[in-house]
Amino acid sequence: MTTYFFVAASEKFLTVEEPLDEILKERMRNYKENNKEIDFWLLKNPSFLQTTQFADLKAKIPSTPAVVLSTDKKFITFLKLRLEFVAVGEFEFPNAEIIDPFKVE
Repeated sequence: MTTYFFVAASEKFLTVEEPLDEILKERMRNYKENNKEIDFWLLKNPSFLQTTQFADLKAKIPSTPAVVLSTDKKFITFLKLRLEFVAVGEFEFPNAEIIDPFKVE
């Protein structure tokens, strides 16, 4: 069983209004330098937000959602503090509702 953590907001907020690209590039550079496997992904309109588990959270996002998904809770906490206006969540995988955590609509 794997626990995934995420921050979620509108795609526009995460990809245009915030410097998320810089944050992710810096983290990728750091991982490469330290021979660490990537454990975070930017997903636009992820299917798991369509589940009943996240219906309330998705309703709070004004337009097409995007998430940064990770197995690293500390990184998601950092993003929440850095980006401020994002929702956070987590889920265990596999589970009955989420067939593929990386599937997008």
